[in-house]
Amino acid sequence: MHYRKRRNKKLSINIIPLVDVLTVLLFFFLVTMQFKPFKVLNMTLPEIKTAGQNRMDESLLIALDAEGKIYFNGARVSVDQLSEALDQAKDLPVEPTVLIMADERIELKQIIEVMDICRSRQFEEIRLQSR
Repeated sequence: MHYRKRRNKKLSINIIPLVDVLTVLLFFFLVTMQFKPFKVLNMTLPEIKTAGQNRMDESLLIALDAEGKIYFNGARVSVDQLSEALDQAKDLPVEPTVLIMADERIELKQIIEVMDICRSRQFEEIRLQSR
């Protein structure tokens, strides 16, 4: 008896049809995906009277607590006192920068008012502190 040796074919997976199908699926999902515009968000943003760039080295600290009380470098102040303190700080030889720390429950409008006070006193370098 003569036995013939059979050659085993190597198994292989043809990946080209798989790539074609995945490409078609990708295009399908990209075309049919719905992007919601920002107009859907029902928000009324406060008006910013003065605008500028926010950069920071460090200097002045303004804090707003949950009740809306204002603190300037650790001391509680009113809005008028904050304006006076910023006027005095404007005369420093180095251009001071402002760091605003606000409680997460405070309204954005109050933060913008403090930023407007700072910018009206020629403080253009303002940062908001986050966690």
